[in-house]
Order: sequence, then C-alpha cells, then structure tokens
Amino acid sequence: MAESTDVVVIGAGVIGASIALELARSGLRVVVVDKFGGAGNGSTSASSAVVRFTYPTIAGVNAAWESLHCWEAWRDHLRAPASETLATFNRCGVTLLDVDFAPRTLFTSHFDKVGVPYEEWDPQELSEQLPAVDTGQYFPPRPVDDDEFFADASARLGALHTPDGGFIDDPQLAARNLATAAQRHGATFRWKTEVTAVIRQGERVGGVLLKEGTELSAGVIVNSAGPWSGQLNRLAGVGGDFTVGLRPLRQEVHHVAAPAGYHDVGGDRQAPVLADMDLGTYIRPEGREFLLVGGTEPECDPLEWLDDPDEGNPLATASQFRTQVTRAARRLPGLRVPNKPKGVAGVYDVTDDWTPVYDRTELAGFYVAIGTSGNQFKNAPLVGRLMTTLIHGVEGGHDHDRNALTHTCEHTGETIDLSAFSRRRRPAASTGTALG
Repeated sequence: MAESTDVVVIGAGVIGASIALELARSGLRVVVVDKFGGAGNGSTSASSAVVRFTYPTIAGVNAAWESLHCWEAWRDHLRAPASETLATFNRCGVTLLDVDFAPRTLFTSHFDKVGVPYEEWDPQELSEQLPAVDTGQYFPPRPVDDDEFFADASARLGALHTPDGGFIDDPQLAARNLATAAQRHGATFRWKTEVTAVIRQGERVGGVLLKEGTELSAGVIVNSAGPWSGQLNRLAGVGGDFTVGLRPLRQEVHHVAAPAGYHDVGGDRQAPVLADMDLGTYIRPEGREFLLVGGTEPECDPLEWLDDPDEGNPLATASQFRTQVTRAARRLPGLRVPNKPKGVAGVYDVTDDWTPVYDRTELAGFYVAIGTSGNQFKNAPLVGRLMTTLIHGVEGGHDHDRNALTHTCEHTGETIDLSAFSRRRRPAASTGTALG
C-alpha cells in the first residue's frame, strides 16, 4: 500500500512535534511517525524542562532567549483555544554557581549583546538570596565514596543569576500541545509505527517504508528521532560528511523532598533552578515541596553510552540516586538522602559538543534535527521555525553548505546564523555537559 505526502517527520517528541507544527503552518502536508503511543513519550518525558540562557555561543543564547518569549505566550504560540489545557512556564530564575572552567563572562558577553537580564552575586549576596545553599567551593566533583568528598571548602562561591529563567511544569504535555496544534493545521500522526527503510530515488530521498508495510512517498524526510536518530541516519546512508558524532546516553533524574524552608526566599517566589557544576549536579523545584536532581556529567562519573537505545534501563538506580542526591545534599545541608531511589531514567541523543545538528544531509531531501537531548527542550518552540526556514530555503535552491541560511526571530528581532548547527561545523564551544 502506498501513500504520499510532502514531508515525513520521524519522531514526535517536543522537537519533532514543533517541526510538524511549523511545517504544517507553512502550507506543507505533514505526516509524523513515532514508535510510541503519543507525543513526548520518549526522551521528552524524562526531561527536566529547564529554561535557561547560559550557552557559550551567541546562537545558543539567541535561540533560548527567543524561545522564552514563545513559552511566555504559549497559548498564542499554539493558537490554542481557551478550553485547551496547556503546559505552564514557571519563572523562578536560574542560578549558575561559579566554576572556573565556565566563567561568567563566557555567558554575560552574549547576554549583553542579546539583552538577557542578569545579576552577578558575590558569596555574601548568594547566601542572602538563597540561605539554604552552602556557598563552599568543592571543585572538582568527586565520587561520593572518595575520602575527599567531604573535605572542607577551599573558597566561597558566588553565582550568575538570570531572573527570567525557570522551567516548564509538564514537558510531555508541552509536546502534546505542539502535536495538537500541528493537527489543527492538518498534520497527521502515526503512533506505534516504525520506519524500516528510507527510500531513495537516485540521489534524492523518495519516502519511507513503515513496519506494517505502508510506503509513504515524500520529497522531504526530517529525522527528529531523538536517541534513535543515529540508527535512522544509518538506515538512510547519511552521516559520512558529519564532523560531529552522536551517541545515545542513558541519564537519570531523581525526585526528593525539599528541605524545610527551602522555598522561603521572599514573598511568593519559589527557589530558583540551581546549576552546580562545582559539585556536578543541578537542582530544580518540583512544586513547593519537592526537588528534581540531575547530574552535569562530571569527569569522575562514568557515562552510560548505549549501542541500542531500547536497552536502557527505564528505572532509576540506587547507585546513581545516591551519587546525585548526596551531591545535592552537600550543597543543601538540610536535604535528606532517602534509602529508596525515586526518579526517572531516559536516553539522551548527545553530540560530541552537546550542541544540536539542525541541517540538511548529503542525501537531498533528508534533514536532521538531532543531538538535542538534555539541553534543547527549552528551544523547541523555535526549532520548528529554524527547520522550516532551512527546509524551504534548501528546497527552494539555496546552497546552505556554501552560504548558510539565517533565521530572523519573531519576538526579539535577532538573527540566528544556522551554520552554528551545521553537521560540518568545527566542534562548538561547550562546557561538555548537558548545561551546554
């Protein structure tokens, strides 16, 4: 059985759903194929959904700042009816503790150009703003069983605070919101469906073959398959000219009770997201009573790379729970470390430099929005627009490899050079962590 459409988007996470929405808005017929039963059921569901602007590249800061404006006007962005339940942006701020390998100026030089407000706190100001936080410097991060883990602080830390940062309360709902909006514009979704072959017509893509036997003819294919994106690239025979690699990485995020009084930071404010590369962890509010705790991939921790994303253990493990929550408790002395782990595990799609690839490939008509896990959730509203600019430009005859396309942001008016996300780029400036 054969069917035809203009575009097939593979993967209905928050990135794929956003791409489907913007391509459908641009007038294209879009079919989205996903192996799960609903939007955002893959790695999106394991995201901490932090909205921050601390990227070491101007393109990264511009993308995050523009995306904030989309999250703040989420109903307008989606053109959703008043009756539709939507994910919510929580503006609690993001506090990045000082660390020598990622000095404040790495970010503030871009903030000044883009117009991102920020505050620079010395150790005294950090203590006054967040009294529950230990301001000690303990770098480098160590295994929790290391004799030096509980050594005295070598100095006191300040912080870089961005008051407009925060998080999305329900990342999976955000993906569903985007998928629903895409459907209002005519996109269709095929759930519990896998791609078994990418069809070529000479030097150009011709469509995909689905597991149940359907052949979907299309002149454009978009790989937004998250941790399965590498497998799909191999199926399409693309990637030979990539200068950045990518691999699936299993990650855990843990759920713990907040210390008593942790959120009492004045008025109705909630404690901010705390990014702590000094100890190798981050801490995000989860309501008024709980916290999410994740890691920042410190060098002392072995990373769990996977050959097959389907082999990742979906449950939080006692060892990673103990490691990450103990580090968080070092920073928050009032935090208790429970004996039983509670949290979620997911598989990230990670490039060598933790910067995504939004680009065409050597197979005409085959595009990629990959390497996004861990640090691109916040940019999802914009990614759909970046990919739409890219696809219409290249399909219209523009040689993006020779002369990179640019995208002008709707809200900020800033211009983003898409070469920053090229498959052929030199590895981008990066902290080497999910924090970018």
